[in-house]
Amino acid sequence: MDQTVKKTIDRDGLQDRFAGFVATLGRGPGRSRALTREEAREAFGMALRGDADPAQVGAFLMLLRYRGEDLAEITGLIEAARDEAGLGRAGVAAGFPVVDLDWPSYGAGRTRGAPWFLLSALALAQSGMRVLMHGSNEFSGGLSVDSVLPSLGLAACRDAGCVAGCLQRDRFAYWPVAAMAPRVGDFLAMRRLFGLRSPVNTVARLLDPADAAASVDGVFHPPYIALHLGVAALLERPALLVLKGGGGEAERSPGKDIAVHLQFAGAPPRELLLPALQPTGPRGDPSADSAATMLRVWHDRDEADPLLSTARNTVVGTIAMALLATAQPDRAPDPEHADQTARAIWHRRATQPASSAG
Repeated sequence: MDQTVKKTIDRDGLQDRFAGFVATLGRGPGRSRALTREEAREAFGMALRGDADPAQVGAFLMLLRYRGEDLAEITGLIEAARDEAGLGRAGVAAGFPVVDLDWPSYGAGRTRGAPWFLLSALALAQSGMRVLMHGSNEFSGGLSVDSVLPSLGLAACRDAGCVAGCLQRDRFAYWPVAAMAPRVGDFLAMRRLFGLRSPVNTVARLLDPADAAASVDGVFHPPYIALHLGVAALLERPALLVLKGGGGEAERSPGKDIAVHLQFAGAPPRELLLPALQPTGPRGDPSADSAATMLRVWHDRDEADPLLSTARNTVVGTIAMALLATAQPDRAPDPEHADQTARAIWHRRATQPASSAG
């Protein structure tokens, strides 16, 4: 058989197969249903490999969104994405040192400012914790992590070898999703075509590329908290802390009490109330949300500067939140002790820029 004809027949067969998944989701009231975990894994794997027509992929993603994100479906999508990108201990991460904290950053809020949580992650890395941050802030109204890193003497990693080296040397690495899982990044970018986020946003946040010992995760809408915790349970993730963070980032607002949800493998989630770290008041000068001001906060030892107090409290509070995620599961979480330890970690940080990554 002519190879061109064979490829056409094979492609048509794959597209027919994928059409079945679209039909399952979209048949109409009383006839449609969610995909099983196995069906979702197969369907999204096909989409990621290019076995489905782009129009089919668009219909698939929007039907998933319209129906509402389902635990089994999202779990299957995540497994497919990890399979295709070779993530996890069985894939490219097999050569990584043990990662203590997975930190997704996919915030897309129009009101986001500077990624203060980045300073929290760097301070934790200096304290001895290995932190792998991954993400895309393409649709955020604020500064992207990628754009701030050079001011801190760092750079985003473009391949797994760079990630392994940075984790070994600096105990911190930032891996953009476009380099970590390019097809997932392409599907995230389809937001421009849809005018809406798709379930791929949830998938990206929960990829956990290095099978870390713990994760912190921010969501924009509270209903997603239960979804993220439920998926983590199905994937048997060791520990996950989720909160409604500004712009959907894992960042603690210091001016109010905030609830976080902490779940360890095999145990039900716990809700913890973290106290405000400063009186509620105006956020301050928006010009503070710049790379230059982030660098100033990192270097500045003048705790009395009121312009930077909210930023410092954001950073310290976020360190404490991450410490709760990495606590021992057999010990009762202690927010007050976490806040105290976070302040000590922040005060002990070395303020010189880290070595540069590539």
